[in-house]
Amino acid sequence: MAARPNIVFILTDDHAAHAISAYGSRINTTPNIDRLAREGLRLDNCFCTNALCAPSRASILTGTYSHLNGVTTLKTPFESNQPTFVSLLHDNGYQTAIFGKWHLGHAPENHPSGFDAWAVLKGQGTYWDPFFFESDGSTRTIEGYATDVITDRSLEWLAGRDPDRPFCLMVTHKAPHAPWEPNTPHARMYDEPVAVPETFFDDYENRSTAAKVATMRVDRDLRHEHLKQPVPEGLTAEQVALWKYQRYLQDYLRCVASVDDNVGRLLDWLDAEQLTEDTIVVYVSDQGFFLGDHGWYDKRFMYEESLRMPFVMRYPRAIPAGSSADEIITNVDFAQTLLEYAGVEAHPRMQGRSFRPIADGDRVDDWRTEMYYRYWEHDDSFHHVWAHYGLRTEQHKLIYYYADGLGLPNTSDRIFEPEWELFDLAADPHELNSVHDDPAYAEIRAALEARLAAAQKEVGDVPVAIR
Repeated sequence: MAARPNIVFILTDDHAAHAISAYGSRINTTPNIDRLAREGLRLDNCFCTNALCAPSRASILTGTYSHLNGVTTLKTPFESNQPTFVSLLHDNGYQTAIFGKWHLGHAPENHPSGFDAWAVLKGQGTYWDPFFFESDGSTRTIEGYATDVITDRSLEWLAGRDPDRPFCLMVTHKAPHAPWEPNTPHARMYDEPVAVPETFFDDYENRSTAAKVATMRVDRDLRHEHLKQPVPEGLTAEQVALWKYQRYLQDYLRCVASVDDNVGRLLDWLDAEQLTEDTIVVYVSDQGFFLGDHGWYDKRFMYEESLRMPFVMRYPRAIPAGSSADEIITNVDFAQTLLEYAGVEAHPRMQGRSFRPIADGDRVDDWRTEMYYRYWEHDDSFHHVWAHYGLRTEQHKLIYYYADGLGLPNTSDRIFEPEWELFDLAADPHELNSVHDDPAYAEIRAALEARLAAAQKEVGDVPVAIR
C-alpha cells in the first residue's frame, strides 16, 4: 500500500489567474507555478464562492459555504474549533503547520486550530520585517521580506519534522495583496509598459448601477500608498489613468515574481529530500483580482476576473502530468479532495465534493454544471460593492444585487433598489452587456432563476426576499 501523501498547500492573496503564464498571461511569466501545472493538473474553471479574503479562506479550510462557516464578511469571526481538512488530517496522524497570513480573526485569541505549529501575521501583515504570533505564545518580528520569511519559516519546520509521519503544511503568503511592495531583487522588473486589458476604459453601460458606483477604479480610486509617487503633471485624464495602471501592475507583478521564486524554493527542497513523488503540492489564490479589467483593481464582484481562482496541483503518484480540467470546481471542494487523497473521511457538514477522480484523469458524468456565489459585504466603506448572489453555468451568469447589508459587520445600513444582471458568456465573454431584460433571453432567464433558487436550497442558504 502506498504511503499517505504529504501535502504542501500554497495560498496567496489576490493572485489573479490571468497573471500566471500557465493560464496564458499576456503580462508576466511564472516559471515555478508553471512547473507545477506542467507536472500536474491545472483547473481551468475553478471559482470562489465569495470573492473576499477571509470568507474564501474559511471555505477552503472547512469545505463549507459562508453562511455555514459563519465568515460572511471581513469582520465576521471564524470559530476556529469547527472541523477543517487540516484538523481532520491532524486527528488522523498528520503533522500540521501554517506559516503566513491567517486573516480569520486576530491571533492569539482567535488562533489557528488543528495545527501542531503556527506563526501567523498580525492582520494583513506587512511586506517588510513581518510581525508574527507564534504557536508557543510568543511574538516575533523577523527582518526581511515577508514572502521570503514565510518560506524560510516553512522550510525550517519541514527540516525539523518527524520524517516517519506524513505532513500537511500551509504556506500562506500576504503577496500579492495591496499595497504591492516588491522585494529589492524584483524592483526593476516590468519597467517596460504592461499590456492594457481590452476593457480598461469600460463605461459600465448596459450593466447594473452596482458596477457604476463601485469605488475601485484604477483612474480614480487608487491611493498614494498604492502608487508610491505623485502623478506626473501635465497629463490628460486618459494619460493619468494609463500611468496609474502601469504603476499598479508593475508593482503587483513584481510581488508575484517573488511568490514564484519562493514556490521554486519549496519545489527544490522537495526534490533534494526525495519527497516529490509522495507530496501533493497545491498552488491557489483565495480569489481572483481585477488587473485593470473593467478599469478596476480589487475583487468582490461575481465578474469572471474576480470569481476565477488559479489552482494547480501536482502529485506524481496519481495525477497525470500536463493535465487540465474544465469542470466547474469551487473552493468548497478543496477540503474533501485533499482528505480523499489522504484516506481520511470527510466531515458530514462539508458541502463540497472531492474532485480526485477528475484530477486522476477519470471522466465524471454526473459532475456539476453550475456554481453558486454570494458576496455579503454590502457597500463597505472602501469599495462600496453591493451585496449580491448568483449562479454561473457553463454558458450563462445570473446575478441578483439585493443591495442590503442585513445588519452584518462591515456592511452599510444603506439599502438600494435591487437589480439583476444576466450575461451570455459565449457571446459576451467580457461581460459588457447584460441581457437580463432582453426578450430573446426570457426563457433562459426564467430557467436560471429556477436553478438559482434550487442551488440556494441545496446548499442551505436563505434567499433575500425580492423587493
